[in-house]
Amino acid sequence: MKRALAFLTFAVVLAVASSGFSGCGSLSRGNTASSLDVNSLKPTGPEPDVTFKGLDGKDVPLAGLKGKVVIVNFWATWCEPCQIEIPWMIEFQKKYADKGFTILGVAEDDEGASVVSPFVQKKVFDVDGQKLPMNYPIVIGNDDLESKFGGVFGLPTSVVINRDGQVVKRIVGLVNHDDIEKIIQHLI
Repeated sequence: MKRALAFLTFAVVLAVASSGFSGCGSLSRGNTASSLDVNSLKPTGPEPDVTFKGLDGKDVPLAGLKGKVVIVNFWATWCEPCQIEIPWMIEFQKKYADKGFTILGVAEDDEGASVVSPFVQKKVFDVDGQKLPMNYPIVIGNDDLESKFGGVFGLPTSVVINRDGQVVKRIVGLVNHDDIEKIIQHLI
């Protein structure tokens, strides 16, 4: 079901993009002018009270990240737009982790850790000419957790949470590299 939903979302984004409307942003970073006004970011509500399961089976409460700027990134190993975003997420984690920022990757694979763990352990991504693994915490998602975020209607989906634990932005589909970096810089 989740794969069909992600495929449908990807097909709609692709159709919209080919019609001249950029939808979620450019597939290549830096080729599109950014129109995001970071001063317009306003809290839309508190982060949900959720506890994820890490790939090691341990509990990972979202509240444990309070005090940091967090991007909760819903993704899957089979999701092509997610594969485009992952190097950007690795870049942001590397660049801003020491400034009170983190990505929390929520894997949406139906098979769970049995598929996600080997992917995370073996897959490397091209990040500015370097081959790097995913360098941020990866947890396993499920329908109940998704519903606490208001539902996940396509992959990738990113939810930005400020240091006070308030949701300030929700992005369904491929993020715009420059816009999301502006958001991170503004919030840290």
